[in-house]
Amino acid sequence: MTEIIETDDAAAAVGAYSQAVSTDSLVFTAGQIPFTPDGESKADVSIAEQTELVLDNLESVLNEAGCELGDVVKTTIFLADIGDFDEMNETYADYFDEEPPARSAVQAGALPKGVGVEIEAIAEK
Repeated sequence: MTEIIETDDAAAAVGAYSQAVSTDSLVFTAGQIPFTPDGESKADVSIAEQTELVLDNLESVLNEAGCELGDVVKTTIFLADIGDFDEMNETYADYFDEEPPARSAVQAGALPKGVGVEIEAIAEK
């Protein structure tokens, strides 16, 4: 059985998708982008600041599902420019400093709304 996860503490879904879907043992988040919970884009700030907002959104969605960042087992990171990897990674490491999850990071052809980073996660309940 699946449960749709929604919270007002993160950027709302802007299409035909849910912020996250939970099963009995796992939570699958949608890709989070650097938008504030009230829908303001932060695509014009540094990648470090974008990554921070993305991870704050991710944490809010996970919290709504009864999880925290420490429960994340896998993330996928999409960058508009792989040259931003080091800056993103420095901020990411502040959130996942001990026993970080498995991770993939790729350059995407383009990201929604002109943002520089998008991150999705899988967490274990």
